[in-house]
Order: sequence, then C-alpha cells, then structure tokens
Amino acid sequence: MGPGEYAQPTPRRFYVHDDLTAEVAERFGPASEAAALTRTLFDFLGRDGERVVILHLADQVERVVAQGAHPAFELALSIGPAGERVARTLHARTGWFPRRREIGLTREEDGRGGYRLVSTTGEPLAEQLVGVETAGSLAVVDDTIFSGLTLGGVLRALPPALLKRTHAFCLRGVAASATAVATLCPVTVGVAAPGRMLEDVSFINASGLVVRGSIRRDGRLPLAFHERPDWIRAWFPGRDDEVIDTCRRLASILDPER
Repeated sequence: MGPGEYAQPTPRRFYVHDDLTAEVAERFGPASEAAALTRTLFDFLGRDGERVVILHLADQVERVVAQGAHPAFELALSIGPAGERVARTLHARTGWFPRRREIGLTREEDGRGGYRLVSTTGEPLAEQLVGVETAGSLAVVDDTIFSGLTLGGVLRALPPALLKRTHAFCLRGVAASATAVATLCPVTVGVAAPGRMLEDVSFINASGLVVRGSIRRDGRLPLAFHERPDWIRAWFPGRDDEVIDTCRRLASILDPER
C-alpha cells in the first residue's frame, strides 16, 4: 500500500455503532476488566459529542420497523456475520425473515487505493446464490451501507426478475450510497446520514476498533482500526493516544492469541 492511499479525513459527523458493550458484558461480566475498559473506550470516543454519535442497536431496529411492516419474506440473504445478526434481531422483532441464508462476502483493500469484493468462504458469490431465483420474495440484509459496494454487489448478482421482488434492509448508512443502491431495489435504512462519504459522514462498528477483521488486505493479515494510528488520529483528534492504548489493552483480553 502506497503512502496516503487509504488516508482518512476527519468527518464532520462520525457514527460509532456500539456492538461491544453488551457482548463484552456477556462474555466477561459487567464487573470485569474488559467491561471497565469498554466503558473507558466509549468515554474517550464520546467526548466530542457534537461530532461523534454513538449508535445503539435497539434504536436502529425501531427506526427500521417504523418505516413500515412487511409480510414474511420467503428467503432472506444475510451478508456476513454482521448481516446475519441484524437479520436475526429484526426477525425476533418482526417475524420478517423466517428462512435465512448467510452470504460470505466482504470488501478487501486492493493495494491501489481501492476495494474489491471477496468471498470469505472460498465459494464464489455466484455459487453462493444458486437457487435464490426460485424465491417468491427476497430480502437482502446488511448492517451498514457505506460505499454500497457490498450490498450493491449482491443485488447486481441477482437475476433481474428476482430484483423486482427484492427488498434490502440495513440499520445505518450514508444516505447518498443508500439512494444509489435504491436504484436496484427498495431499501429501508434505519439511520441514513446525509453528506459526502468520509468528509462529511462516516460509520464504523466499535468492535472494529479493537478486533482484527474490519481492515482486510490483499495477501496479508487483517487489521483492527487501532492498528492504523493515522486513522485514529483523524477520527478522534486530541485523544487518539488514549483510544489506541485502550483498544490495545482491550484487544489483549478479547483476542489474546492474535
């Protein structure tokens, strides 16, 4: 990767989805060192309350539900483990997705400043989609629409006739990216943030700060966000050292064998 090819600006509004607090408390207990470090991390993240917005699962789910009811879909495609968690949570609330299939797909840095879609299962996307064309109605569920590369990639791989009976769901995303995806099929987004991607608005999952996997690289091990210090400096200026140190300490507990 050449210098600056994946540089991050300081977004005017930065959304951080809290997918850490409940998981850490469940795994280690609310009085554990890990839980205390998680609280410390969110204290650092949220100090710039005018710019950094902490998102919570329940609120996003209710925002999706408030946009209208749907009959149960014959099949739901969940994009990756994060999409499956969203689909499972929405189904528990609404009953929309009784039959689900998880699609192993993610974006990976191509080393030239861009990204490409890669299978996480070793099975090409086309093979993972075999048989979906018979579904009378189809939902495609992801957690975040950022550039729209992942969700759009799945939708573009579907037969055109199936797209006419497909609806996409996402908890959060960049409004312009969601609008672009909506040219393919209807899309429901819980939190849709206006503005230019990266410069005006950006989204991350809090777990990505700590646990490796959010940054995937061609032919190299994945990284956590805290392992790109220049990103943390851009996202949390003035408290980046504290954020990185807390992430490292928390990672040593959550992922001790890395």
